[in-house]
Amino acid sequence: MACFVSFPIMADWKYQATPSPFPPNYHNHATFSQNFSSPSFFSTVSLRLPDQQLIRRHLSKRPSPNSSNFVVMASTSQQGLLRIMISGAPASGKGTQCELITAKYGLVHIAAGDLLREEIASGSENGKMAKEYMEKGQLVPDEIVVMMVKERILKPDSLEKGWLLDGYPRSLSQATALKEFVLQPDLFILLEVPDDILVERVVGRRLDPVTGKIYHLKYSPPENEEIASRLAQRFDDTEEKVKLRLQTHHQNVEAVVAMYKDIMVKIDGSVSKEDVFAQIDRALTKVLEQKAASGTVIA
Repeated sequence: MACFVSFPIMADWKYQATPSPFPPNYHNHATFSQNFSSPSFFSTVSLRLPDQQLIRRHLSKRPSPNSSNFVVMASTSQQGLLRIMISGAPASGKGTQCELITAKYGLVHIAAGDLLREEIASGSENGKMAKEYMEKGQLVPDEIVVMMVKERILKPDSLEKGWLLDGYPRSLSQATALKEFVLQPDLFILLEVPDDILVERVVGRRLDPVTGKIYHLKYSPPENEEIASRLAQRFDDTEEKVKLRLQTHHQNVEAVVAMYKDIMVKIDGSVSKEDVFAQIDRALTKVLEQKAASGTVIA
């Protein structure tokens, strides 16, 4: 009969080494498990041993790799968790896909715009600084927004569940600032949709001022004439303005894509939302499989 002995290790170590507390023939019986119930950045390595060989040893210091008999353990800091960024032009379907991703994978959805509004409403220091710039009609500096994003990513729920960063970073300066904080995703998802389809999606959008629901004259028409009669078009949903927004997006996204090109997956966002999600789902499954495969023990 077997039991498990858990050894907490610092999650930010790339490799761990400790004098082996058990005979060499037990090395190939090690399995990995995780414990993210605490925000203390600890993971757990569970060693499968016979009951009579139960050993409890807590590693409180970084061990020396120079020992003549040691086990090298790959870090499990984010094994099994997903850290995802998703980017796309206006009307590319980011909002819909974020809902589907978080529903299946349980990730914490983080949108910079929402964070900004929440920080201002809470009266935090970051929020006060952001409000000052906004009241002057100025853009909130990247440093303030990046700090908000960083603090949100480091909250316990994000550390325990993984995170999905929605529509951010949007520029090279923002991506560079995130990199300086060592906030590196596992995957950067880029939704690609032809401009003519994006323009059609935006120009056809209508808002119900009573319920706040968004309709589309072609793809999601109102249920009845009463609703149709009160629908309104947003002032910036005109063809002229959406083309300007797309131009700005394309200019900025090129630099961001260059930063994450090694971990980027391009998704065809012009198909149905189900087909778009199927593409994303395959990409996320592949990332999880790669993470599982990297969680090995070397004797």
